[in-house]
Amino acid sequence: MVIIQIAGGLGNQMQQYALYRKLRKLGHNCKLDISWFESDRIQKKVLTKRKLELTRFENLPMEICTESEKQQVYGSDDFLGRLKRKLFRRPTHFVESEMYHPELFNISDGYLRGYFACDKYYADIMPQIRRDFIFPVSADAKVEQKNLTIRGIMQSDPYSVCIHIRRGDYLAPENVELLGGICTPEYYAGAVEEVRRRFYETSGEGKLTFYIFSDDPAYAKTLHFGKEDEENVVIDWNTGEDNLLDMGLMRHGRAMICANSTFSFWGARLSFRTDKLMVRPFYHRNNQTTDPETMHDYWKDWILADKDGSVY
Repeated sequence: MVIIQIAGGLGNQMQQYALYRKLRKLGHNCKLDISWFESDRIQKKVLTKRKLELTRFENLPMEICTESEKQQVYGSDDFLGRLKRKLFRRPTHFVESEMYHPELFNISDGYLRGYFACDKYYADIMPQIRRDFIFPVSADAKVEQKNLTIRGIMQSDPYSVCIHIRRGDYLAPENVELLGGICTPEYYAGAVEEVRRRFYETSGEGKLTFYIFSDDPAYAKTLHFGKEDEENVVIDWNTGEDNLLDMGLMRHGRAMICANSTFSFWGARLSFRTDKLMVRPFYHRNNQTTDPETMHDYWKDWILADKDGSVY
């Protein structure tokens, strides 16, 4: 049996789930472990508290492992079990260490830990994944109506551009070295101009409209993207339990300019539009090393931009 740990925020949970679906399609007996969210020991150590949000999607098919199944593959989670894993690494315990691990497709027995962000893992099954991630409806009728209105406008606009800005826990001293300085003003400017160039090639010249999504909407309102006369709309009403509805809106813009955040990666991935453009930073984290050829193999059909605004 293969068991994949579900951990982290919503975007990471969706990636772990997508790998689960890929392994199931390949015929593996694969299940999910959700105990990360239930462990007081683990939750005391995490910088940002997370909830299991996969269950927010309507009727999402998934099979959760039992505690006994987890112990058979992973071992016990008590002190002695953790000590044994530290001293004697089990051959069935896999921890992600590279951007892409093709050997995972051949594992028939193991416990997998990682975020598995690489698009190549599951790009081929994305059409089915898009259909299966069914977003909930806001319990607030006014919020739901706002989302329906904006969604319709974005869908009909050949110049609609969604931009995600991640701040929040990325500004914490513990995260700045790893995640900071990637999505600079130059990154966003370079991404916007590349989107404009490609829009004009296919649709002719027109005014772009920017829909800004951020965990810091007050900061987002201090910014302006595009030309002086191009409209910027900050989406600031999907708060609390409705936060994931921002992702549900992102999928309807023609272009999605992502932060180095899996939340916005999914806003782009889930788009049904055949004319969509997807832009992501060349690096997700500052400790990554790669080259444009490899990245275009790992992230097919994506536009890559670096912190200086150069496009690959």
